[in-house]
Amino acid sequence: MRILFVGDVVGRTGRAAVTDMLPGMIRDWKLDLVVVNGENAAGGFGITEAIYQELLDAGADAVTLGNHSWDQREALVFIERAPRLIRPVNYTPGTPGRGAALIDTKNGQRALVVNGIGRIFMAPCDDPFTAIDRELNACPLREAADAIVVDFHGEASSEKQAVGYFCDGRASLVVGTHTHVPTSDHRILPNGTAYMTDAGMTGDYESIIGMDREEPLGRFLRGYPAARYAASDGPATLSGIAVETDDATGLAQRVAPVRIGSHLDQAKPEFWTAG
Repeated sequence: MRILFVGDVVGRTGRAAVTDMLPGMIRDWKLDLVVVNGENAAGGFGITEAIYQELLDAGADAVTLGNHSWDQREALVFIERAPRLIRPVNYTPGTPGRGAALIDTKNGQRALVVNGIGRIFMAPCDDPFTAIDRELNACPLREAADAIVVDFHGEASSEKQAVGYFCDGRASLVVGTHTHVPTSDHRILPNGTAYMTDAGMTGDYESIIGMDREEPLGRFLRGYPAARYAASDGPATLSGIAVETDDATGLAQRVAPVRIGSHLDQAKPEFWTAG
């Protein structure tokens, strides 16, 4: 299976990058599953139903969230009728929506997508390891799902790495989100799970983690807020990770970073683009 995970989409310019680039990537790379983190898609804060549909229309098969899940209050309601919108699985029981979903892929297979959120330097939430373990045990790789993608939304690299090894051999891909800075540690772990500490963001990198530079810089200098954050509106770079799995095992065979845009060194999966 050919899987593309797209890092945190930030604001209008990030959505435009997805709309402009993703259909061609699906066609040219013959993608089977596309997962997009959309928790910053509405002006940098949360997601709306219209934006969720916009991402699906561009070719996303599932949309994951994170700590900004409920910044747009309508998400608390429309998530119940959005079966491919996945919020962190370790939110308090009774939270609207779902933390995992079994998705029909473009090639007729089935993929489990799980979204977890960290506890280090983040708002309080339930234990992510217990919650993710429960989902992996309920829908084992190859027995019930042809591929499994875990989006772990967290601040601490150590916690993300721990989740990677915790899931190694039981998931096709564990990828970190939230910091908006792509890491260079993409690899296949010893038991066959593809891993990357952070996929980066799909947004304007001439910014401070996707926000217009003036206000966040001013807060560091002043020590207090003077205005609301606003998503930067310059040209976006699409960042993420590409994984190819073995159909017999569901585990990763090849992995590569994806960076397409004007501000970072370009990166594409050569195993899909060569020739």
